[in-house]
Amino acid sequence: MSQDIRKILKDRFGYDGFRPLQEEIVQTALDGRDSFALMPTGAGKSLCYQLPALAMDGLTIVISPLIALMKDQVDALRSNGVAAAFLNSAQSWDEQNAVRKSAFEKNLDLLYVAPERIPQAAFRHFLEAVNVSLIAVDEAHCISEWGHEFRPEYRNLKTLRALKPAAPVMALTATATERAREDIALQLELREPRVFIAGFDRPNLRYSVLPDRNRNEFLDDWLRDHPNESAIIYRGSRAGANETAERLADMGISALPYHAGLDENTRTRNQERFVRDEARVIAATVAFGMGIDKPNVRLVMHYETPTSVERYYQESGRAGRDGLEAECVMFHGPRERDRAAYFIERMEDDSLRAAAERNLEAMTAYCQTASCRREALLAHFGERYDADDGCANCDNCLADTFDATVIAQKILSAVIRTGGRYGATYIAQVLRGSDSA
Repeated sequence: MSQDIRKILKDRFGYDGFRPLQEEIVQTALDGRDSFALMPTGAGKSLCYQLPALAMDGLTIVISPLIALMKDQVDALRSNGVAAAFLNSAQSWDEQNAVRKSAFEKNLDLLYVAPERIPQAAFRHFLEAVNVSLIAVDEAHCISEWGHEFRPEYRNLKTLRALKPAAPVMALTATATERAREDIALQLELREPRVFIAGFDRPNLRYSVLPDRNRNEFLDDWLRDHPNESAIIYRGSRAGANETAERLADMGISALPYHAGLDENTRTRNQERFVRDEARVIAATVAFGMGIDKPNVRLVMHYETPTSVERYYQESGRAGRDGLEAECVMFHGPRERDRAAYFIERMEDDSLRAAAERNLEAMTAYCQTASCRREALLAHFGERYDADDGCANCDNCLADTFDATVIAQKILSAVIRTGGRYGATYIAQVLRGSDSA
């Protein structure tokens, strides 16, 4: 079988060999066993279910959270001669009927569907009538309340196990803590799954956290210093995404917005233009992220601090998928944290509020650490980074340092002697001997 799948790998996908863990995950599916695959962005998760779909008799069902992502993957598969299709709400009834007909006639290898379709009676009848050889759940962190992009409709996926008990289930994600991994396995009712963890380190990415100011200045300088390079700018609001896209467009830079306030056709068109290098920059909210397959993004900039380390890891992971150097820049300051805390305090659901507080605390700790950012990021996911001298590819490891013990003692002494009642500016004036009133 190993020889057979390597032939498919070469003939259909054009690869001479597998990336780490891919072959083992593929073989697990062929053996009829459940699996859980945690692999960083760019590690080749899609191949893990696409290849067995071609080696097995029957239909592989792929649960995918985004319509645009489905279309991208299906288009790429069809260009390789793979019989693939999708079912989603953007299709007409005739288009959906044609897809179902192909599946009934055994002319499909892969079918992509959104999680919202699972509880629909018509789709369940369709599933009962076809031979399903594999169920792949992409972006599986969406099923867990401990994940950063929990979607309630993903909770319906466990019903697939009852409908197709003989089909192995494969869960895949790039972002999940140990607690989220356990919850994913529980919610999907995985049966003694083989667990594959490829590691979280992306050594080609340079991580930096900058003060809460001069965002536009940084972005303009970067775009000028890196002509023709692609960038993703994450904004915290739709208005912010529009504002950034419009400002850059006024400067003569091809930039487009992407957010849930745009109609489906506009979002799809903007994403396609960006992926095809027809637009250099995309200014987006968190609606843009999962599974965006553009290898040459050289900058991912978070204009505002993300709500969790998991979200930051996934979104920053859009950079450098081709393995070449790329930058991940985030802006953070006290106002950012205070604003986030303000909204968290007003959450009515106790469990959601507690989870948001934990996420904020972890995100703030990452932003404020003086040690290696890569080490801190990997530690959040339970992975140890073994490098005595740091990663040499984050702002902290690249920064010049000096012994500030005496200076810190003087500052703290001044805070105490002035009664602990004043802010940083006043303390600095005292220490410098200002003669102001």
